[in-house]
Amino acid sequence: MPPLDLDDLRRRLPSSPLTRFAPSPTGFLHLGHVVNAVFVWGLARALGGRVLLRLEDHDRGRCKSAYEDALFRDLDWLGLEPDIGPVAGIRGPSPWRQSDCSEFYQRALDDLSENHLVYACECSRKEIAEDNPVPEGVEVPYPGRCRARRLPPAPNRGTRVVISPGVETFQDGLLGPQLQEPAAQCGDLLLRDRLGHWTYQFAVTVDDMRHDVALVIRGEDLLPSTGRQIRLARMLGRRELAVFLHHPLVRKLSGEKLSKASHDTGIRDLRAAGGNASAILGEAAFRAGLIGTSRPMDPSQLAQLFT
Repeated sequence: MPPLDLDDLRRRLPSSPLTRFAPSPTGFLHLGHVVNAVFVWGLARALGGRVLLRLEDHDRGRCKSAYEDALFRDLDWLGLEPDIGPVAGIRGPSPWRQSDCSEFYQRALDDLSENHLVYACECSRKEIAEDNPVPEGVEVPYPGRCRARRLPPAPNRGTRVVISPGVETFQDGLLGPQLQEPAAQCGDLLLRDRLGHWTYQFAVTVDDMRHDVALVIRGEDLLPSTGRQIRLARMLGRRELAVFLHHPLVRKLSGEKLSKASHDTGIRDLRAAGGNASAILGEAAFRAGLIGTSRPMDPSQLAQLFT
């Protein structure tokens, strides 16, 4: 990443924003998550903002309480304390844990149903891919197969909302002007899948709106989903849209991004091997291109990376 123009960066970002660190407890945290945390905590402190910890466990089939417990331990060991969010060890209902918030997503779905075309869909991923073949690695847009069928809601049927043609333009905090066309990229958005789980795109958009998150900081792999989330937020009635900033990813030598599933550079493993928390924060800042050489950093020093 080229050197940051900090003055330009700060002009693009809101002052005193609420931002969020929002991992999914589907595995153990790795160095890529720490890179995201360096950006989240560093920018929040530099801008006079706050950090919300949100547990994005909408995928109930893959999320486990053991991963959630480990997440709290890793953040505590790194010295990264959120300003708002769930408390370690407390399993009671929380407005910051997606699995506890189905009522909010249902309410948002009801609002969409009143003002936009929402419909049942029984298409599987395999069927969508067969109907609309694209090169490997290219996103498969939903072709609207069930849009006019008027299927009644039923088990094994998902829920979609019509995404009309049109362009979404936005200013990325790090990457500058962006232009995306959600209808061409993804087609009608899936809001709830055939197993009854709320989808990532829908849940995070509802959550960022109800939590009043003003600055979304995340990896550049999620940049393509930004336009559709902005469109969905407009459809839900959000007036003050969040500002998005997408930062570089930490990658393997092969070029692939780090993955929880393959246990890449896991924080718990680094800690067990005698790793030092400040050294890991410094390594993450170095991997992100925020400092020229890897050196120990305390959490209190992260704001200096952006000021």
